[in-house]
Amino acid sequence: MINRLGRAQPYALSLFRIVIGLLFTCHGIASLFGVLGGAPVPAGTWPGWYAAVIQLAGGTLVLLGLGTRTAALVGSGSMAFAYFDVHQQRGLLPIENGGEAAVLFCWTLLLIVFSGPGALAADRLFTSRGATREDPEVRRKQRLRVPA
Repeated sequence: MINRLGRAQPYALSLFRIVIGLLFTCHGIASLFGVLGGAPVPAGTWPGWYAAVIQLAGGTLVLLGLGTRTAALVGSGSMAFAYFDVHQQRGLLPIENGGEAAVLFCWTLLLIVFSGPGALAADRLFTSRGATREDPEVRRKQRLRVPA
């Protein structure tokens, strides 16, 4: 059972990344265009409009698995900024200040920074033998000269 779960881990990580990327993208679309139940943020306003652009662009990149770690790091930082700059003024805890989404996006995107994009990422189309340069397992096999 544990072996099967271990083999499925890169695919589960990809699914996790795709869902988080889609949700982050939708958050940006709602803020930029006033659809999906969101109110549009006027263009160029600080920090809301810039955060929405980061959410749309970063969420799309995370969703596709292109430049995943960098996009997730920028997105995570923007959500940390949103929490401490906007939400924490209204209360200490996320449940008090309405910052649950900002905290969840911050930490899930940070997890993606450290865990990578998983097996199903568009980055793999641009690297040799279908493996990302950042995949530690692939680097280990290359050092040991074990066939992938």
